[in-house]
Amino acid sequence: MTPPPDAFLHKMASLLGDDYSAFAASYAADGRRGLRVNTLKLTPADFSSKSPFALTAVGPYEPAGFLIGDEAQAGRHPYHAAGLYYLQEPSAMAVAALLRPQPGDWVLDLAAAPGGKTTHLAALMDDTGLLVANDVHTGRARILAENLERWGARSVLVTNNEPAQLAARFGSVFDKVLVDAPCSGEGMFRKQGGFAWSEEMVLACSRRQSAILDTAVALVRPGGLLAYTTCTFSPEEDEQVIARFLDSHPAFTLVDPPAFTGFQPGQPAWADGRPALSRTIRLWPHHFPGEGHFIALLQRRPDAAPATPHMLPPAPNRPSSGALAPWREFARDNLRLTVDEARLQVVNGRYLQLLPPDTIDPAGLHVIRHGLPLGEIRPARRGPALFKPAHALALSLRAADAVYTLNFSPDDPDLHAYLSGHPLLDSSLSLPPSSWLLITVDGHPLGWGKSVQGQVKNHYPRGLRL
Repeated sequence: MTPPPDAFLHKMASLLGDDYSAFAASYAADGRRGLRVNTLKLTPADFSSKSPFALTAVGPYEPAGFLIGDEAQAGRHPYHAAGLYYLQEPSAMAVAALLRPQPGDWVLDLAAAPGGKTTHLAALMDDTGLLVANDVHTGRARILAENLERWGARSVLVTNNEPAQLAARFGSVFDKVLVDAPCSGEGMFRKQGGFAWSEEMVLACSRRQSAILDTAVALVRPGGLLAYTTCTFSPEEDEQVIARFLDSHPAFTLVDPPAFTGFQPGQPAWADGRPALSRTIRLWPHHFPGEGHFIALLQRRPDAAPATPHMLPPAPNRPSSGALAPWREFARDNLRLTVDEARLQVVNGRYLQLLPPDTIDPAGLHVIRHGLPLGEIRPARRGPALFKPAHALALSLRAADAVYTLNFSPDDPDLHAYLSGHPLLDSSLSLPPSSWLLITVDGHPLGWGKSVQGQVKNHYPRGLRL
């Protein structure tokens, strides 16, 4: 592995003093890999009882988080495809755990891709309230939506906009706002080796981070929390950003963080010397089993007037009763659950989605996903239109929600065939023609298959196949 740049190491030596030798020695050790269990689908204890990987708890700050070894092929296991866990660096798990959103909260993840912290927020919220996940890059926003799909999240709005556009549309309505700021990425040196780094990059990131935070304040409700985090070590991007923020926004104060093993305080001496900066958190790779993070929790004074959110009109793009006929037929024959049709919305005349029970009007924004995609209403060459269920619907269900299921163990060759896109025989199932089956691994949904002339036709998405 290419070592970090000498200029960076010299900077850290001047900052850390006697602690520098331990910091430098950490680069000779392997990076730490983490796995966070999806508590929307199972408990950490349930996962531990059947985990194919050796697990070590990360600590009491996140009961669903574990360390795994480098030898674990966790990203290729069927449990990953079923959304039973997210592979997340252990330091990154601390951010949502400290922000601690509650069920029913309205939460905004302002720079959310690829979705590690976002999925964590969704789990802590128990997939209730409203989680708005945004990224300014279209491609990354789509990856974010895919990770939330695998997570099985329903109460989400995924957007692809500049922060200022969200502030202009929504206003100060969110209970919690997370700014996982673009940074120089110094905490990635141990995993990725040396890459282009300079003080100019650090200062450019610092200016951008302050601009994002200055916009984020307009989205936090009175009394709400704003979390700022980076995966970098330079004070210019950490303590100094927060010092400038506090000077510019006196309605915000730093919150005393909980004390956990390995959590180190921020350094007031690296900014303007104000004692309050010691309430920020630094996770160093030589003190904590992770790659490194900086976290600041800020609370807005509760005495400001709250904004009035732009709620959805009563029936936005509501499908007609005739248009819903294919969905109703599919649901009647293949599902054991009911859906609130007042929350159904049709997009582009053919894609049916279920809006969250508690949501906001995103008119004028670039929306990647709003609520849960149910599927596509497809006109037939002859006869009535047909309904094709979405992959997102499968991953949001429990096995008991489907009339027909086909379950496999993780090491079953037929499961590998399914994940590779091959059809399966259904001679032993005696299914009615054109039935949709929920394919599961150890009882956890993976995707759809359809009974057609003695086979289970494969509907696992092409882009996900092995």
